[in-house]
Amino acid sequence: MSQRSKVVVFGGVATIDDFRRLALGLDGAEESSHMGSPDFRVGGRIFATLAHQAQGYGNLMLTPEVQGLFVGEAPETFVPVAGGWGRMGATHIRLATADEETLAGALRTAWKLRVEKNAQAGRRRRRPGK
Repeated sequence: MSQRSKVVVFGGVATIDDFRRLALGLDGAEESSHMGSPDFRVGGRIFATLAHQAQGYGNLMLTPEVQGLFVGEAPETFVPVAGGWGRMGATHIRLATADEETLAGALRTAWKLRVEKNAQAGRRRRRPGK
Protein backbone atom coordinates (compact mmCIF):
# COMPACT_ATOMS: atom_id res chain seq x y z
CA MET A 1 0.00 0.00 0.00
CA SER A 2 1.49 3.33 -0.98
CA GLN A 3 1.65 6.33 1.30
CA ARG A 4 -0.92 8.00 -0.96
CA SER A 5 -3.50 5.23 -0.62
CA LYS A 6 -6.70 6.16 1.13
CA VAL A 7 -8.85 4.01 3.36
CA VAL A 8 -12.49 4.54 2.49
CA VAL A 9 -15.16 3.57 5.01
CA PHE A 10 -18.69 3.90 3.72
CA GLY A 11 -20.46 2.79 6.89
CA GLY A 12 -22.38 -0.37 7.44
CA VAL A 13 -22.05 -3.45 9.51
CA ALA A 14 -19.73 -6.28 8.55
CA THR A 15 -20.21 -9.58 10.35
CA ILE A 16 -18.02 -12.43 11.55
CA ASP A 17 -19.43 -14.49 8.68
CA ASP A 18 -18.40 -11.75 6.22
CA PHE A 19 -14.90 -11.71 7.73
CA ARG A 20 -14.55 -15.49 7.39
CA ARG A 21 -16.00 -15.59 3.84
CA LEU A 22 -13.83 -12.75 2.57
CA ALA A 23 -10.66 -14.06 4.23
CA LEU A 24 -11.17 -17.54 2.80
CA GLY A 25 -11.88 -16.06 -0.63
CA LEU A 26 -8.27 -14.88 -0.93
CA ASP A 27 -5.91 -17.05 -2.97
CA GLY A 28 -4.34 -19.80 -0.87
CA ALA A 29 -6.09 -18.74 2.35
CA GLU A 30 -6.92 -21.41 4.89
CA GLU A 31 -8.70 -21.31 8.24
CA SER A 32 -6.87 -22.70 11.23
CA SER A 33 -6.78 -22.01 14.96
CA HIS A 34 -4.36 -20.29 17.29
CA MET A 35 -4.87 -20.47 21.05
CA GLY A 36 -8.48 -21.54 20.52
CA SER A 37 -9.42 -18.70 18.16
CA PRO A 38 -10.00 -18.89 14.41
CA ASP A 39 -7.20 -17.55 12.26
CA PHE A 40 -6.60 -17.22 8.55
CA ARG A 41 -3.30 -18.16 6.97
CA VAL A 42 -1.53 -18.08 3.66
CA GLY A 43 1.60 -20.16 3.21
CA GLY A 44 1.12 -21.41 6.77
CA ARG A 45 1.42 -17.92 8.28
CA ILE A 46 -1.33 -15.84 9.90
CA PHE A 47 -2.64 -12.72 8.17
CA ALA A 48 -5.91 -12.27 10.14
CA THR A 49 -7.69 -13.66 13.19
CA LEU A 50 -11.01 -13.62 14.98
CA ALA A 51 -9.38 -13.68 18.42
CA HIS A 52 -11.50 -10.71 19.57
CA GLN A 53 -14.76 -11.54 17.84
CA ALA A 54 -16.68 -11.45 21.14
CA GLN A 55 -15.75 -7.76 21.39
CA GLY A 56 -16.85 -7.12 17.79
CA TYR A 57 -13.37 -7.03 16.26
CA GLY A 58 -11.45 -8.91 13.64
CA ASN A 59 -7.66 -8.66 13.74
CA LEU A 60 -5.36 -7.86 10.84
CA MET A 61 -1.61 -8.45 10.72
CA LEU A 62 -0.37 -5.25 9.10
CA THR A 63 2.92 -3.37 9.23
CA PRO A 64 3.20 -0.42 11.61
CA GLU A 65 3.27 1.91 8.58
CA VAL A 66 0.08 0.50 7.04
CA GLN A 67 -1.57 0.43 10.46
CA GLY A 68 -0.81 4.15 10.80
CA LEU A 69 -2.45 4.87 7.45
CA PHE A 70 -5.57 2.86 8.29
CA VAL A 71 -5.96 4.32 11.80
CA GLY A 72 -5.27 7.83 10.52
CA GLU A 73 -7.93 7.60 7.82
CA ALA A 74 -10.61 5.72 9.77
CA PRO A 75 -9.98 5.75 13.55
CA GLU A 76 -13.58 4.74 14.20
CA THR A 77 -12.95 1.47 12.33
CA PHE A 78 -9.25 0.64 12.82
CA VAL A 79 -7.62 0.46 16.27
CA PRO A 80 -4.13 -0.83 17.13
CA VAL A 81 -4.16 -4.01 19.22
CA ALA A 82 -2.93 -3.22 22.75
CA GLY A 83 0.69 -3.84 23.70
CA GLY A 84 3.55 -5.26 21.70
CA TRP A 85 1.41 -6.86 19.01
CA GLY A 86 -0.10 -3.49 18.21
CA ARG A 87 3.32 -1.85 18.05
CA MET A 88 4.26 -4.49 15.45
CA GLY A 89 1.21 -3.62 13.32
CA ALA A 90 -1.54 -5.92 14.63
CA THR A 91 -4.76 -3.97 14.14
CA HIS A 92 -8.39 -4.43 15.18
CA ILE A 93 -11.08 -3.76 12.60
CA ARG A 94 -14.33 -2.77 14.32
CA LEU A 95 -16.94 -4.75 12.38
CA ALA A 96 -19.85 -2.53 13.46
CA THR A 97 -18.37 0.41 11.54
CA ALA A 98 -16.88 -1.43 8.54
CA ASP A 99 -18.83 -2.19 5.40
CA GLU A 100 -18.02 -5.18 3.24
CA GLU A 101 -15.86 -3.20 0.81
CA THR A 102 -13.73 -1.80 3.64
CA LEU A 103 -13.40 -5.22 5.26
CA ALA A 104 -12.48 -6.86 1.94
CA GLY A 105 -9.83 -4.23 1.22
CA ALA A 106 -8.33 -4.50 4.70
CA LEU A 107 -8.18 -8.30 4.55
CA ARG A 108 -6.67 -8.14 1.05
CA THR A 109 -4.01 -5.75 2.35
CA ALA A 110 -3.13 -8.04 5.30
CA TRP A 111 -3.06 -11.06 2.96
CA LYS A 112 -0.81 -9.27 0.45
CA LEU A 113 1.61 -8.17 3.18
CA ARG A 114 1.83 -11.77 4.42
CA VAL A 115 2.38 -13.16 0.91
CA GLU A 116 5.17 -10.62 0.35
CA LYS A 117 6.76 -11.40 3.72
CA ASN A 118 6.56 -15.15 3.02
CA ALA A 119 8.34 -14.61 -0.32
CA GLN A 120 11.08 -12.54 1.34
CA ALA A 121 11.58 -15.17 4.05
CA GLY A 122 11.92 -17.85 1.37
CA ARG A 123 14.61 -15.87 -0.43
CA ARG A 124 16.58 -15.36 2.79
CA ARG A 125 16.57 -19.09 3.59
CA ARG A 126 18.09 -20.07 0.24
CA ARG A 127 21.85 -20.24 0.24
CA PRO A 128 23.87 -19.17 -2.79
CA GLY A 129 24.47 -22.05 -5.16
CA LYS A 130 21.50 -24.06 -3.89
